[in-house]
Amino acid sequence: MIEANGGGAILNVLSVLSWLHPADLGSYSAAKAAAWALTNSSRELLAPRGITVTGLHVGYMDTDMAASVPPEHKTDPAVVAKLALDAVERGDREVLADALTEQVKASLAG
Repeated sequence: MIEANGGGAILNVLSVLSWLHPADLGSYSAAKAAAWALTNSSRELLAPRGITVTGLHVGYMDTDMAASVPPEHKTDPAVVAKLALDAVERGDREVLADALTEQVKASLAG
């Protein structure tokens, strides 16, 4: 158990689809939106126990799920992993791993 070891960190891999909900990806988007909510509530719940919770949001990464996406629209998984691990080490609440995710997150306030 993390708490018994003096605390630690959880990285929850989410998606730009936590905030963007196209009809043809409705179920996936709903699951990611729920996971984002769980990440935020878990962060608050676990902080007093010395456990940080970081949400990783990414658009297209070079994975099997994004096989049909042109390579120039994808972020290298190694880059995403480095961004995520650096953020966890700093104790960041959230990682926006690419330009698409940054744009969509910025549009939420509008």
